Amino acid sequence: MAAVRLLGLVSSVCLVLLRPGGSSEGEGKRPGGVGDWAAEGFRVPQFPEVGDGLREELVIAPLQSGDVAATFQFRTRWDSELLRKKVSHYRLFPKALGQVISKYSVQELHLSFTHGFWRSRSWGHPFLQAPAGAELWVWFQDSVSNVDQTWKELTNILSGIFCASLNFIDSTNTVTPTASFKPLGLSNVTDHRLLRYAILPREIVCTENLTPWKKLLPCGSRAGLAVLLKAERLFHSSYHSQAVHIRPVCRDAQCLSVSWELRQTLTVVFDMFSTGQGRRDWSLFKMFTRTGLEACPLASQSKIYVDLSSKDQENKLFDVSPPPTSVQEVSFQGDRRQYAIFDLQDRELFNSSRNLNIMLKWKGLQEKGEPLAPVLYTERYISGYGLQKGELNTVVYNHHLYRAFPIIFMETVPWYLRLYVHTLVITTKGKENKPSYIHYQPAKDRLQPHLLEMLIQLPANSATKITVQFERALLKWTEYPPDPNHGFYVSPSTVSALIPSVIGMKTDSMEERPLFTTLFPSSDDSSYFVRLYTEPLLVNLPTPDFSMPYNVICLTCTVVAVGYGSFYNLLTRTFQREEPRTGGLARRLANTIRKLRGVPPL
Repeated sequence: MAAVRLLGLVSSVCLVLLRPGGSSEGEGKRPGGVGDWAAEGFRVPQFPEVGDGLREELVIAPLQSGDVAATFQFRTRWDSELLRKKVSHYRLFPKALGQVISKYSVQELHLSFTHGFWRSRSWGHPFLQAPAGAELWVWFQDSVSNVDQTWKELTNILSGIFCASLNFIDSTNTVTPTASFKPLGLSNVTDHRLLRYAILPREIVCTENLTPWKKLLPCGSRAGLAVLLKAERLFHSSYHSQAVHIRPVCRDAQCLSVSWELRQTLTVVFDMFSTGQGRRDWSLFKMFTRTGLEACPLASQSKIYVDLSSKDQENKLFDVSPPPTSVQEVSFQGDRRQYAIFDLQDRELFNSSRNLNIMLKWKGLQEKGEPLAPVLYTERYISGYGLQKGELNTVVYNHHLYRAFPIIFMETVPWYLRLYVHTLVITTKGKENKPSYIHYQPAKDRLQPHLLEMLIQLPANSATKITVQFERALLKWTEYPPDPNHGFYVSPSTVSALIPSVIGMKTDSMEERPLFTTLFPSSDDSSYFVRLYTEPLLVNLPTPDFSMPYNVICLTCTVVAVGYGSFYNLLTRTFQREEPRTGGLARRLANTIRKLRGVPPL
């Protein structure tokens, strides 16, 4: 009872200090608890238009390291009571995903494929960060009786839709978090047993995953911003991440009816500094080799945003051409930024050839500056020597100068790394930092992984180190992959936080703000939500010498072929006397002469 009271007290304090001020009108209410504040940063504004709708947006942001990040988002709304009645007509919403939601009673679905690692320390916080490999987490409806069986069937279906290896998701890499992942839509589902979460850190992302992802768009890749999605350019980059997010949203202010929202996002980072021979100038043609753009005929909004922010607001560091439709100053993740807006539905923006090549030219020196570290970032590594024991180390940095805030830390470890939870140590500035909430689910050999969730308070301007020891297990020889000496991948850790902002956001309408407020809008101006992922780890396990079985097989085959083969030949061979056959012409002639002489024949 004491633990329950302590958990409720900590949750109340976190909600009072960090929760955005009130829920949006018409949004579902959920009882408070640990991790509820983690979902507050995902309030997405409702569609003002009536009927199905499509919006496409692109944000281009020069990063402090000299790279350029491009984030695409395609939002499709579907006005349909999919869970109450059978639907046979699909207009903009892809039929494949609609049938999946209806058949498997899916409340929310979030799927991402990522190649590379987002370097938060050099690039800052992204709009949407995802772990390396494939990530899938799903909330099911209350009507689902057997969640595990439904989860297994759903992963097999999604594997076929996106041409991925999601069918390798099983109980050994699936967990049920209690605080880290909350429903992002308008849902009253609070039972965490309806949630399933899995990561495949070794999943390779390639064109075979991008092609079915583009086919889900209403205009495909023939019109709109999707014409820029060329695989040979997107995968020739430092970072590539594509995702699909499905959830229900309110159709009106009273939330009497519900619509379904599909968000397809794609983030790519180009290393323009090295490919541009030391210059950071860039353009749409350099990044995507395409300039012919036009809005998708089915889209109600089609815009491109270019980040014009700089440290020195008085002296602009670069020029943008052609002139944008408008320029807007907004607040994003605790910082004021200025964006140039290009409306593809504005005919005055294009010339007669329908070409739009947005170019950014830097002024003065083209040297790389030292990037400013974000308020929150994390890193993880393995320490120790030998192949018996080791230690997982995760360091979380809070660079806010005067504000402390809590984080939800989630660690998923495979069963063959046996954690010693009693060795868990959390230190901040040389002192022990006791977590306010701990949830640990031990692993079962070959059945389920370890799950560790904690609510940790980060002091201002500090570095918090989380360490836990583990022991490597010895697998069966049939459980090793074809390249066992390469190592085994460990899923990245997850850090969820509501970071206090140092500036106040403007009170403009949500519908007038650009892309970033539709990705991570906040109902309060004093904080913003961030979810970070650490690096996936590569761990070596005790591996037998697989050349010895090969030698034994060769020796055994030789013994069987020479020894047993000769012995079997002797036992089964039959000996028969062969009568001498009559010779040739010389022999017959000799026997005729010997017969005349009275001598016995030869």
